[in-house]
Amino acid sequence: MTTQIKRTGVGVVGAGTISDQYLENLTVFPDLEVLFIADLDTARAAAQAEKWGVAASGTYEELLERDDVEIVVNLTIPAVHVEVALKAVEAGKHVWGEKPYALDLESGRVLLEAAEAKGVRVAVAPDTFLGAGIQTGLRQIASGAIGAPMTALALFQAPGPEAWHPSPEFLFARGAGPLFDLGPYYLTTLVQIFGPVSRVAAIGSRSRETRVIGSGPKAGTEFPVEVPTHVSALLSFASGASAQCVFSFDSKLVRMGFVEIAGTEGTVALPDPNNFDGDTVVHTGGEEPVVVPAEGSTYTRGTGVLELAQAIREGRRERVPGELAFHVLDVMVCLAEAADTGGFVEVTSTVEPSAPLDPTWDPAQQTVGAAQPAQ
Repeated sequence: MTTQIKRTGVGVVGAGTISDQYLENLTVFPDLEVLFIADLDTARAAAQAEKWGVAASGTYEELLERDDVEIVVNLTIPAVHVEVALKAVEAGKHVWGEKPYALDLESGRVLLEAAEAKGVRVAVAPDTFLGAGIQTGLRQIASGAIGAPMTALALFQAPGPEAWHPSPEFLFARGAGPLFDLGPYYLTTLVQIFGPVSRVAAIGSRSRETRVIGSGPKAGTEFPVEVPTHVSALLSFASGASAQCVFSFDSKLVRMGFVEIAGTEGTVALPDPNNFDGDTVVHTGGEEPVVVPAEGSTYTRGTGVLELAQAIREGRRERVPGELAFHVLDVMVCLAEAADTGGFVEVTSTVEPSAPLDPTWDPAQQTVGAAQPAQ
């Protein structure tokens, strides 16, 4: 006798720009089945459903009524991340959310507690550290290639997304800016290497009070800047390690994906933590550095949704849990406070780094859906 193990049903809420990046992968992973796309603009949801071959679309309320949707992928704007996630949790569904996890620690705690009470999981981007690029770098560090990791330098510098994003206003509003928009990629990677952050200091600045949309139907429209557009940060980790970070939308000299980890025996340059691929370069004082090609999955956004689904099926901890996102949020909130006060701020939350991925893990490999022997 056999029994059928079903694929995990997924519903997407938020049919904006980033949904294409997710749906490109979610619709081809054989362990997942995208069943519904929801948006306040139901016509936009319908267009995305037609584009990606999803059978149904409509309102968020209609999505939540679907018994076959197990995971809600929350791609809404940061200001409503928690509100939307809480509705999914109340409906008994697991949640994968885009970063940032929340805009403040209080609402972040409420979401974690609600999920625990309902017996569901909340996982939050970024999942980029699951990609072959960062995973390969993490394996190099874990192997002792640079000795014990001690310090880090991380840089993100760019002119700002208003030049290319057709609706960039939310990226300059509360809960965004370079710290909250790009910080999660870099900070999550650093936590995987050094463990939890214990205290921070920062300086923040804003080069302009308004910016102008540079492309799309709203090109030429001026909008307000509500947050610092340049943040210089110092991090102290519970392990005794430290890091310096710059997150900036104010630089014409672009430096993206710059992460260097210095250890007792060498230094490693990691690939861009906002990507899923890229070589790792190991410097040990020899004539030439060692270039280590990425090994593992190079699928992009949505990888974490699949890993969450598999973790639920296997009864284990997912590798991108809400607790990790909450700690990174805590670090960013403390950095914002430090920038305002000019002093060090203690980070009270903690988290354990996630287990590494096997380099042979392949999102294209089907693990459910086939007939299995009955127990």
